[in-house]
Amino acid sequence: MARPRLPRSVEELVHWYERYISPLSLVAGFLADNFILLRRVDLLRSNLLLFSYLVIAAVGIFLINLVESGRVRSKRFLSVAPLISVVVQFAFGGLFSGYLSLYSRSAAFPASWVFVLFLAVLLLGNERFTRLYSRFTFQFTLYYTVLFSFLIFFLPVVFHQIGPYMFVGSGFAALAIVALLIQPLKLFMPELVKRERTKLARAIAVVFLAFNILYFAGAIPPLPLALKDAGVYHAVTKQSDGTYLLEGEATPWWDVIFPYNPTYHRQPGETVYVWSAVFAPSGLSTSILHVWQRYDTTSRAWVTVSTYGFPINGGRDGGYRGYSNKTDIQDGAWRVNVVTQYGQLIGRISFTVVTATSTPELVETTK
Repeated sequence: MARPRLPRSVEELVHWYERYISPLSLVAGFLADNFILLRRVDLLRSNLLLFSYLVIAAVGIFLINLVESGRVRSKRFLSVAPLISVVVQFAFGGLFSGYLSLYSRSAAFPASWVFVLFLAVLLLGNERFTRLYSRFTFQFTLYYTVLFSFLIFFLPVVFHQIGPYMFVGSGFAALAIVALLIQPLKLFMPELVKRERTKLARAIAVVFLAFNILYFAGAIPPLPLALKDAGVYHAVTKQSDGTYLLEGEATPWWDVIFPYNPTYHRQPGETVYVWSAVFAPSGLSTSILHVWQRYDTTSRAWVTVSTYGFPINGGRDGGYRGYSNKTDIQDGAWRVNVVTQYGQLIGRISFTVVTATSTPELVETTK
């Protein structure tokens, strides 16, 4: 029998087209978040967008529980109730997409790939969560996860501070907000809240503990800080207009797109410069460190040779610029970790030093 041209109900409409709408909205949302809407964590429109998703998800969860508990009897409302899960799914998808965009741009892959992969799994698995959105514990555990992820960078933007205390405070603030959201449900469906509260408390405790383990292990990117640009150069000069004149070796076009471990050809006694631009939100001032490390082939380990620190001020779209240098550097594999004052990895510049028999061709750039 041929399928009718028009769906008989909203539920049937959702069933027919959710397999097409979900992937398209996923791709469109991710592209919009990456290139248009979520360029910086301190922009009003970025935070309003994420906050609106959080509000939509919270309202949707409340309505889903009203329907599931049988408290709503209006036939008109019940006829469109299947759309609520779709809207909640859309809101969570927007949050996963936004977080993946922001955290992946901030992440130093060697340290933060676990958390970024976790966000990617949530984003790609979101379209499979439709039926799970009707479960009380799953709803609020997932909501706590996205709320915690939001407050990690939102509270530092508001209070102009970063560090372990701000991170832990974000977790407790998310917990308090979730507790407040559950209060209205206690009035309408006390038996459901009473039945699920122990299971929910355990689930949220696991998320809180996991986030803290990842944070103190350096696996959560140190948002709102992000490495915008970095490189190794033969000379760095700060000019009178505040820009930096950088003299570096010419590189093939694919190294510009996929920069990976360039070779630095040094003359004896030459000074090696590492330059970086770190983004921080407006009003936030902190210190960052350049940690110079050399790979010891005997012990097969990275050895810290020296550490240089300097303050940065937030607000510049291209990042606050600074550099460190080292003279009489040895041949071999080197890397400079750009870290926060608390040791979190913001980014890494890797390069190989070899003694040159002639002066390499240098290219000047201004940044």
